[in-house]
Formats: sequence, C-alpha cells, structure tokens
Amino acid sequence: MPSPFFRRAFILSLGSALLTAALAIGSPAAHAQDPNEIIIKNFMFSPMSLTVKAGTTVTWKNMDGEPHSVVNDAGIFHSAALDQNDTYQFKFDKPGVYNVNCGIHPYMKATITVQ
Repeated sequence: MPSPFFRRAFILSLGSALLTAALAIGSPAAHAQDPNEIIIKNFMFSPMSLTVKAGTTVTWKNMDGEPHSVVNDAGIFHSAALDQNDTYQFKFDKPGVYNVNCGIHPYMKATITVQ
C-alpha cells in the first residue's frame, strides 16, 4: 500500500494534469470570424485597433453577458445597447481615424482607421 505522501503526490499530479487539459480544451478565446468584425468580450473591444478601406462595413458583436454600446466620440454613429450576441454595423465611407468607446462603459476604447 502506498504511503500517504505518495498518494497525495499522485492526486496532486493527477489534478494538475486534469486542470491543464481542461484549460487547453476549454472555451476558446473570442476572436473575430470576419477581418472586419470587432468582438466585445471581457469588457474589451478585440481588436482594439482596426484599419480598413473606405467603403468597408465593420461589425461589432457583444459576447459579454452585460450590455454594451458602440459610440463614436465625434457623434457620427451610436448603437443602441447590445445584449449578448447582438451585433451593430457601420459603413465607413470617409477616410480618417474614428475613436470608439462603449457608451455604458466609457473606459472601453477602440480605434478604427479608414484609408
């Protein structure tokens, strides 16, 4: 019969291996499926900066359980509150730099550069 020390070491090793495996195959990180898509997850825009050509439509998708909105600081566009899995789109026709934040959580920021 193994000693309590070896039994404890075995259980700790097994637990560590199971935790590592769970983290490796657990929920995937939120990444945009479309190069012109910005994911809202963990109270962040991802990516936080995006460069597109004039005429491009950008889509924001809220993956958080909390509502968020998409607001341009110059007042050019403003979404309604987006619940989980809701999307908002805006077509950028004019070149320039557009600063974006969440109207509900203003510390969430992103920048869209239109060429």
